[in-house]
Amino acid sequence: MSLPALIINKQAINSLLSYHRHRHIPIFQVSGLIHTWHATGRPPKIPAMTQLNIKDWPANQRPRERLVLAGARNLSDAELVAILLGRGTAGLSAVDLARTLLNRFGGIRGILNANDSDLQATCGVGPGKAAILGATRECCCRFLEEKLAPGKHIASPGDSTHFLLARLRDRPHEVFCCLFLDNRHRVLAFDELFRGTIDNTTVYPREVVKQALHRNAAAVILAHNHPSGVAEPSEADQLITRRIGDALNLIDVRLLDHFVIGDGTCVSLASRGLL
Repeated sequence: MSLPALIINKQAINSLLSYHRHRHIPIFQVSGLIHTWHATGRPPKIPAMTQLNIKDWPANQRPRERLVLAGARNLSDAELVAILLGRGTAGLSAVDLARTLLNRFGGIRGILNANDSDLQATCGVGPGKAAILGATRECCCRFLEEKLAPGKHIASPGDSTHFLLARLRDRPHEVFCCLFLDNRHRVLAFDELFRGTIDNTTVYPREVVKQALHRNAAAVILAHNHPSGVAEPSEADQLITRRIGDALNLIDVRLLDHFVIGDGTCVSLASRGLL
């Protein structure tokens, strides 16, 4: 093999394998293109994914079959979303459509948080696909809620943080919640007591006390979100925490913690010694 041919072959391999990874061209097409480039010395035209339906791909390249063979953790975001969508649309495979959604909404989280009208504004997404994505998000929320279902024991802050993050991190306005526990720290109820504006919520300690008595709670965990995404507790957060703690003490109910939820972060006031 001459030196120019060797250089061309290396270029073919590097370039086309990059297309395989990022545009999901099946590997059997990549192999044929590399052979053509090496034989002719001319870069081949990169095929659009729309030239082949997913059903025409080799079995080990199809998202569903890869899920079975390799496991969900080894699939790309586009492949996972494509499985949820089920099928693409005219001119787009399900993987192409999934990639379009990922680019538009910034990732899986953005897709699942999008409302129906925004989803359906994407070509190829109708009421059926939007409903599937909405149901998927609700399944995720209920999966996490089962970890804090009535009767579940709260042994550490980590037992509640994942649930609270899932419930509160994407709310557009502040929401103040209470997790009511019995004397063995088993969950009695999770209530959203107050809703406010984008940067403020009015919280009344007497309502927290009222609900604690109604639930016959022995302990309470507070939580609220910061829509700004910054989970750092403010002076107002610390003040209302002390006020609620003092009010609960009057009825012999312990305030265990107050979590502030940001964008992917959760700060415990108890761990900072601010209760």
